[in-house]
Order: sequence, then structure tokens, then C-alpha cells
Amino acid sequence: MERFQKLILLPLILTTLLPGLGFCYSIINGPTNATVLAGSEARFNCTVSVGWVILIWLSNGNPVLTVLSSQGAVETSDRFTSQNYTSSNGFTSELIIHNTQLSDSGKIECSTQQPSESRFAFLSVQVNGSLFIKNSTLTIKENETVEIVCEALGWAPAPDITWMTNDSFIDKSRYVTQQSQGSNGLHNALSILTLTPMDTEILTCLADIEALPNPQNATVTVIFLNSTIGSTYQNEIRKVSAEKKKNGDSENRQRHGSENQGYIPEERWNTEQSPRITSLPPMSSKFTVPTADLHTSSVPKVRPQRRTDYLINPKKIRNVTLV
Repeated sequence: MERFQKLILLPLILTTLLPGLGFCYSIINGPTNATVLAGSEARFNCTVSVGWVILIWLSNGNPVLTVLSSQGAVETSDRFTSQNYTSSNGFTSELIIHNTQLSDSGKIECSTQQPSESRFAFLSVQVNGSLFIKNSTLTIKENETVEIVCEALGWAPAPDITWMTNDSFIDKSRYVTQQSQGSNGLHNALSILTLTPMDTEILTCLADIEALPNPQNATVTVIFLNSTIGSTYQNEIRKVSAEKKKNGDSENRQRHGSENQGYIPEERWNTEQSPRITSLPPMSSKFTVPTADLHTSSVPKVRPQRRTDYLINPKKIRNVTLV
């Protein structure tokens, strides 16, 4: 508090003393206008001739920094600092405003506390708000008219809205932009573009203020779908679905194995294909010893003939192959 009081009293004291002491110096170059984004720095220069004694910086009429030739800068706030440069032609004081705020906008003045020795400039602090289009992609049919809404919120001042399609500016007669007052001195804007596309387009909404090096933008892709393309598209969808079903059936067959139409069970094949053997007459279980007066002859043993009744046309064999 004491430091601030000294800053206020010092110019008043020097104002009464300097004319009587015969000091005569002037401002060679005063500050120039500046436009910055909120949160950034703003810089102003003031150059005075040789022999200067005091230089005071004021923001909207309030002193924020004093520079004395004998002492240097007297700073009362971290937001207002200075850098000094001395040359053979005079002395230059650079006022630096840190973390600029919307309330800093206004008149910035450089004064030497002499009659008619004051120069001023204007500071404009601007706010870069948000910009968006609700839908990033739209699909429309032939002869369909669509409205695309671009909204800018929390700007200062209200931004200038323009539209582009495929890198070409759209005529302003095709869209309407409305501005409204927001909170805390900020502004909003709403732009509605009406069009009937004949082809797929990339639309860009641009919002611009002086402090921005490049406009902020939001884009939307409008996909145009005419009747021919729609029919072809549906046909392609059906083909893809049919192909997927076919592939699914093939996978099921591979999973469960392919059926070999020539397969016949092994047990059944053995039964049907085995040679048919003629049954023999039953053999007696009794054995008799011949008497001495009986004549016995040696008769060669007759072996039963094996009948091989193979089928002339055997049935097909079925095999199962598992994959």
C-alpha cells in the first residue's frame, strides 16, 4: 500500500518541481496500437529525448509503472513490468503487460508529466472461443436440401463466420449468421448454411478475429447418395451377405467332415463280401471199431469244397475324411 502511495505522489511532486527547474525534453516516439489474445503479452514502447527525468505509464488513466532516470523502473504489480534501452538519441521504455485480460482493453498512455507531452495508443484484448458443427458426417439423397449449423461460443468480439466447400469460399447469400451477447462480456454466433449437394463435399466453417493468426475451423463431410448408387450399393450388400452365407456353409462342412458317398460300414462289408461256405452234414460223435471179418477199404477223404460266391458287382465303399 505504501509503495502504491509513493507511486501516486511522486508524479504530483515532480509535476510542480520540473517546470521550475527548467527541464525540457520531449517524447520522440509514442506507443502504437496492439491487438492480442487474452492470456498473452502486450508490449508498448515510448522513446524520450536526452535529459528526461521521469516517464509514467498509465492504463485507462491509472498509473501502472513509473520509470525514473536516477532510479529505474518502479513496479507495483507483477503483471506490469518494463525493459529499458538507451541510445545516443534518447531513452526507450518498453511496457510489458503479462497475462492480458479482457478488462485491460483501452487506452495505454506514456507521459513525461510535462504540458502536452503525452502519447497514447489502444490495447484490444480478444478472446478465442469455441467452434463446432454438431454432426461430423452427413449422408443425403438426391435432390435433398440440408441445413448445416455452425456454432461459436464465448468469443470477444463476435467472430466473423465464413464457409468453404472443397477449399472454395461459399457465397454469403447461401448462409445466415446471427450474433448474441453472452456472459462476462463475451459473444456468441450461430451460422446456418443451406444447400442441395450434387456430389460428396467437405464443408468448412471458419471463425476469425483480428488477434488470431489463422481462423479457427470446424468441418463436416456431406456424403451424396443418388438413386443409381443406392441401388448398386444395395446389390453389393446382398452379394456380400450371400458370399458370407456361402463361406459359412463351407466352413461348417469342413468342420464336420465331407461325406464320401462310396462309404459302407466295415462290419456290413465284411458280412456281405465274405465267401459263402456250404454247410457240412453233422458229424457223428460215436466211433465204432470194425470187427475182424468186415472188409474195410481205404477211401480217400473228401474235403468239402469252399464256395466262393463273391458278388459280381460289389457295392461302393464310403469313406469319411475328417479335416
